[in-house]
Amino acid sequence: MEPEKIIISCAVTGSIHTPSMSPYLPVGPHEIATSAIEAARAGAAIVHLHVRRPEDGFPIQDVALFEEVVAEIEAETDVIINLTTGGSVLMTLEERLAPALRLKPELASLNMGSISINLRPMLRRGTDFQHTWEHDYLENSAGKVFKNTFSDIETILTRCSANGTRFEYECYDVGHLYNLGYFAEAGLAKPPFLVQGVFGLLGGIGAHPEDVMHMKRTADRLFGSDLVWSVLAAGKNQTPITMFSALLGGHIRVGLEDSLWERRGALATSNALQVANASSRLASLDLGVATPREARAMLALKGRSAEPAEVSNAL
Repeated sequence: MEPEKIIISCAVTGSIHTPSMSPYLPVGPHEIATSAIEAARAGAAIVHLHVRRPEDGFPIQDVALFEEVVAEIEAETDVIINLTTGGSVLMTLEERLAPALRLKPELASLNMGSISINLRPMLRRGTDFQHTWEHDYLENSAGKVFKNTFSDIETILTRCSANGTRFEYECYDVGHLYNLGYFAEAGLAKPPFLVQGVFGLLGGIGAHPEDVMHMKRTADRLFGSDLVWSVLAAGKNQTPITMFSALLGGHIRVGLEDSLWERRGALATSNALQVANASSRLASLDLGVATPREARAMLALKGRSAEPAEVSNAL
């Protein structure tokens, strides 16, 4: 039997753990939309979206900017749009939720536990920052907690699910898989479960192949045939870990939110370049790349025009 195709997701411009330290990271709404469209044309079935303050790249959760970005992407492609509910450690839960509640996307990210992400070691690189706020953002990260309590998770699950939105469950460590298992057992998280293993951020699980295997074995045991497994890896780990996971049959996420690099010492000039490189590597492994339509079927998504009632009838 022909193996299932690999879903490539592209995280276009982050705000949780990526300051705008590259001149190639899209910042304004038109830049973000254009970059997402290019990534979709390069082979991404899903684009994961944050927005930034256009004048200086500071992470924000401005609903009007999200509306502008989403409208431009939808006018040009059929790519699946995945909106963040993570935002950044500086935002309230209501701020984080606002874009997904307004736009009712097919897919939204959902972080499955609180975590302390320490970005301070990035300062050792002697980076020339694009904006003045970035140094303090990294320096202060060691004293911040990215809060995702059980109450927060339940709020996001119930309020977004009411709109037919499904989730990319972002799991930074093994305990987050068990948290998802708890919500699945309670009936609040519905299969299939798109689990995004997050590897290589200081504060979460590492980026060794054994770490990936441990997370994957645990997810398989907890969710069985209801699991749709995907990985992302930070910085230099992006290519080896995503390709390792693909060889195990997993889906992958690339993009400038997760890594600013094309290879050692060379910044990636676009999200599309990372997607194209990933697609080429998958082809060399004789692995096919899923279209948005194929990915929608794998993930049981509502599609762009479906209302919540249509989704419940279909599942």
